[in-house]
Amino acid sequence: MRGRPHILSLCGVAVLAVAACAQDAQVSRNAPAALFQYGPIETRLLDEGLVNFHVEMRGARTGEDVANYAECAAAQYTLIRGFGFARHVRTNVQEEAGLWRADAVYTVSPALPRGLQTIDAEVVVADCAEQGIPTV
Repeated sequence: MRGRPHILSLCGVAVLAVAACAQDAQVSRNAPAALFQYGPIETRLLDEGLVNFHVEMRGARTGEDVANYAECAAAQYTLIRGFGFARHVRTNVQEEAGLWRADAVYTVSPALPRGLQTIDAEVVVADCAEQGIPTV
């Protein structure tokens, strides 16, 4: 019987260790944007209301990080143009030797556009600022 409390203690320690590892994994997935190195943002007007954004960054965890950077650029650009909304058309992401690039296209408009991938520019810009992601 003396061995059982010892085994239970080890199990308790193992559970705590697993919980600590899970917490560390959660922290790394939610790494602050300040750890990223944001590169230049290039903006090209393709047509009236259709805009292309090229962004670069280092330290991205996945393509989603660089796509978020492009979305932040698009949201700020939308506000600069005097519009309130944008709609995501497409984003292509590439990574080479740690340098991530996104080539994204958005439409910008004064009214909420049709479609599923629309953004309210003011809300997105505020969220980007809160996350430390730079904009145009």
